[in-house]
Amino acid sequence: MLSRTTTVRTLTAALAAATVLGTGTATAAPAAPGGTPCLPGSPDRPTCISGTLEDGTPYEFVVPADWDGTVVVALDFAGPGPAQELTARLLSDGVARGGTTRAVTGWDIASAIDNQAEALARFEEAYGPARYAIASGTSMGGFVSAGVAQVHPEVFDAAVPFCGGLGGSVGQWNQKLDTVFVLEHLVAPGLPVVDVPADVAGAQRAWIDALAAAQQTAEGRARIALAAAIGQLPAWGVRPDGTAPPPPDPRDAAALQEGAYLALAGGPLPYVGQAMSSRRQITAVVGGNPSWNTGVDYAEQLRRADPELRRAVRELYAAAGLDLGADLDALAAAPRIAADPAAVERFARGIVLDGDLQVPVLTVSGTGDQISTVAQQQSYEDRVRREGANRLLRQTYVESVGHCTFSGAEQQAALRTMGDRLESGSWPATSPQAMNARAAELGADPAPRYVGYTPPRFNRPYPG
Repeated sequence: MLSRTTTVRTLTAALAAATVLGTGTATAAPAAPGGTPCLPGSPDRPTCISGTLEDGTPYEFVVPADWDGTVVVALDFAGPGPAQELTARLLSDGVARGGTTRAVTGWDIASAIDNQAEALARFEEAYGPARYAIASGTSMGGFVSAGVAQVHPEVFDAAVPFCGGLGGSVGQWNQKLDTVFVLEHLVAPGLPVVDVPADVAGAQRAWIDALAAAQQTAEGRARIALAAAIGQLPAWGVRPDGTAPPPPDPRDAAALQEGAYLALAGGPLPYVGQAMSSRRQITAVVGGNPSWNTGVDYAEQLRRADPELRRAVRELYAAAGLDLGADLDALAAAPRIAADPAAVERFARGIVLDGDLQVPVLTVSGTGDQISTVAQQQSYEDRVRREGANRLLRQTYVESVGHCTFSGAEQQAALRTMGDRLESGSWPATSPQAMNARAAELGADPAPRYVGYTPPRFNRPYPG
């Protein structure tokens, strides 16, 4: 049976054809031409199409010879996507995969969301109506796919956001402001918080150097842990050489602090580095500062922080001979940063995720993701629950460190789960055991890592 949105797409195409012919009767469209052979080493004998959208954004799709009618559409696919492991896995399932790039839109999230719908239309012009269209990407692509589910439910049948910042555009960047504000006030006075200079690389180096120096002292380590707790970062990070340590012992304050420091300043994509580069881009896109901490009580945010890291903060402050209350009082007295209201309004258009789901959504998040912090998933679930759309949402978690470090099998298992949901009309099991079993059947190496997890309450929902 064809899906609801496929029926809509088919009727729309038929009506468009009738209009072109100047008749009041829908006339069958000519046979879809498809694409050209590509990926010559693939056993699935795929064809590809590529081109540019109206705004100049590239798009690209890869389709197996035995296409089952399902297409997965993602930001950041065009270019690297055809060679990715997940593409090969989906082709073997009979699923087409494609999408766009962020090269033109960047942090113009609203345009990136609309581009997914336009790319799908280009795909269907070439291959005919999809039976199921699933929006699914990683990082900003995960954020965009959640936005697609909200903005274009008449076009897409479902979304599977991976490691998306689902606190919404404004909320997630208020969270980043909190972290950097605390660090600047207590650890690195004078370094940029929201006014990032044109020399972004220089600002990033200055922050990394300042945090590395602070990490050498007991006082600095305590204050880094405080900032991480307030900003709801994971106490787990990637080492500077890119290797992944095991999860820290939750009873070991020093290990938790080291993990928080690595999340902030370690690995190939440190939190503070992205806080500089993306902040600069966002400010340019929305024409001002869209983040604020006016009225924010950092002592209260610490009270609502992860209990293990909160306990570690107290232990580290005691070991350093520092007065935690005095530092919290200093933060309370520190001059606040106000937002430009027009910039907030423009950034909110990028999207505020309202929870009013019309199509099923399955989220996949890493518990040690330093960029798309896992607490944001609580905010998303809360909005969905308030809208009474719980039946359409399932959230899953992978015990992984670093940003979007899922295996191909873990991603394929999530997309297969959504495929089953679309076929049957009801959710299959999405427990960690069920997700790991699916991934294992698909040849997961290393072993799949889905785990039970309850994210903490997100400190900075917008609107509050």
